[in-house]
Amino acid sequence: MSLLADVQAACDQLKIDALAAELAALQTEAAAPDFWQTATDPQAVMQQIAKLEARTAPWLSLRQSATDLEELSALGDSSMQAELNQQTAALTTQFESLKKDLQFSGPYDDHDAVLTLSAGAGGTDAQDWTQMLFRMYQRWADASGYKTTLVEESAGEEAGLKSATLEISGPFAYGKLKSEHGVHRLVRLSPFNAESRETSFAKVEITPQIDRPEEVQLDDKDLKIDVYRAGGHGGQSVNTTDSAVRVTHLPTGLVVAIQNERSQLQNRETALAILRGRLAQLQLEQHAANLEDLRGPSEQAAWGNQIRSYVLHPYKQVKDLRTGHTSSDPDKVLDGELEPFMQAYLDDTIAKLA
Repeated sequence: MSLLADVQAACDQLKIDALAAELAALQTEAAAPDFWQTATDPQAVMQQIAKLEARTAPWLSLRQSATDLEELSALGDSSMQAELNQQTAALTTQFESLKKDLQFSGPYDDHDAVLTLSAGAGGTDAQDWTQMLFRMYQRWADASGYKTTLVEESAGEEAGLKSATLEISGPFAYGKLKSEHGVHRLVRLSPFNAESRETSFAKVEITPQIDRPEEVQLDDKDLKIDVYRAGGHGGQSVNTTDSAVRVTHLPTGLVVAIQNERSQLQNRETALAILRGRLAQLQLEQHAANLEDLRGPSEQAAWGNQIRSYVLHPYKQVKDLRTGHTSSDPDKVLDGELEPFMQAYLDDTIAKLA
């Protein structure tokens, strides 16, 4: 196959033409004189435009360059051969770099991600472990050039975090982070119990961020929405109005509670977006065709469910129990060096599909 044929095959797999058509429609909508007055959520439209531009522009440019190159090659001008060879080598290098996108073929892989951390078995050590994981993912996101937004945080009683939720925005954020979904286990000498080796667990939930309701449609009769007064640190009120929102999806029992210092409407929309993402994640895990077929999640952050173990004592090792990938430098991993684990998971997933 020629370079152009390879590029076109990749564009077909990534549905670049369909994405470009969606981009053109949104750009036409945004160009309307009354766009900012009439659009339901103009900011969301502009964000989608930027996202689609970043996704399609490199591939459209590469395809056009490969088309031009093939047309020049067809002229059969031997005096241009050296230049054509040079251009072919440059475009091939560009193609090899862009081909990494082909790893992300899942229905939500190009979405931003919502990362939720919850302390599991292990008491104060587990809450401290949850905070360590929070820092690890923040470091990874910063090093990867991704934007993070804190949605929710609940401090531990003595130390660490009971739970935290982060929105992570960037190219293929969900496609990369989905490797982290599951229970993470830590073995170390406890800083809270002198000379005692402790095993702690924390649950990491990775879901696609789904802001557009049409992607996962919720039935109002399946939702129970409660509003209550948001509480701050130490139980003190941070808001004199009932701005906190708790949304329960009755068929599955999934619950999302948001109590940031923002309006009830904003908290409600954030909670619904996170709920859509969790339902989408459940659909992928359970291979369910419809939301009606979903069962509630049952995995506990405790023994027997871990996907990865981080051992700091009596030896040092991080091991992913699904792929077998290991690192003998847990300090680097906990400082955000997660790419080797993410790549091993992608490689393993692709191999199983082959």
